[in-house]
Amino acid sequence: MDFLLALVVTVFGWWFTTGLILYLNHLPTRTHRWSMLAATGLLLVALVTLNPVAAETTRSAALVAFLQALLLWGWLEMGYLMGFVTGPSNRPCPPDATGWTRFGLALKTSLYHELSVVTLVLVTIAVTAGQPNQVTALTCVSLWLMRWSAKLNLFLGVANFHADWLPRSQQHLVSYMKQRRINLLFPFSVVLGTGFAVMFLHRALLAADPFAVTGSAMVGLLLSLGVLEHWFLVLPIQDSKLWQWAMPKEPDSRRAEIADGLAAQPVMQASHWQ
Repeated sequence: MDFLLALVVTVFGWWFTTGLILYLNHLPTRTHRWSMLAATGLLLVALVTLNPVAAETTRSAALVAFLQALLLWGWLEMGYLMGFVTGPSNRPCPPDATGWTRFGLALKTSLYHELSVVTLVLVTIAVTAGQPNQVTALTCVSLWLMRWSAKLNLFLGVANFHADWLPRSQQHLVSYMKQRRINLLFPFSVVLGTGFAVMFLHRALLAADPFAVTGSAMVGLLLSLGVLEHWFLVLPIQDSKLWQWAMPKEPDSRRAEIADGLAAQPVMQASHWQ
């Protein structure tokens, strides 16, 4: 029963929060500051309650800790996608940029965001250190590492990415992504992500008390969803239908603009890993 509860909460939380952020992100720009203000309020609530919740080892405490992590991560994602916390550069990648030069330019587009991610995750770890309930910290670390892995895979090249998920102000990020069937990092990302997911799910199956089952299962299931998102990057699966309700209907001119931008991106030649 506890495992089933964790499954429902994790899958619904992943699906709904992703859709909600996409929906708010595609509202008129004038609404973004109000959305960000509300998210900041929820962030402060999560931060203030971190320590008390971390001291509790009940099923409810595990669920609240998971919700705290989603609130923390939601603020980070909204701040980035809405352009509040990005980086010192918003310029497209020059066509002749390659290697570490291209990586450095890509990092400049999200440097402040990446620093805020590291800071918020470290704060969460520090505040909850020594406490028995580590669900918030483990969830944040899992989201952090899986997100960095996904970004690196997008940078190195994958078959699928949703340029239309980005608002107009962030469309320059598409120029730092490559389209190719797969890259050398992808197998390592999937194997490591799957390994950690199995570890936490195995821990949940062996646990006896509701807190341990619920907490470990939610972290393991979230990692599993992260691995699934990695597969979405390379397999011909229309995962966007999962969040179709959150996306605006783009006019034909907008779709053509996105298609032209994708067509202009460099496409790698086939190799053993493609």
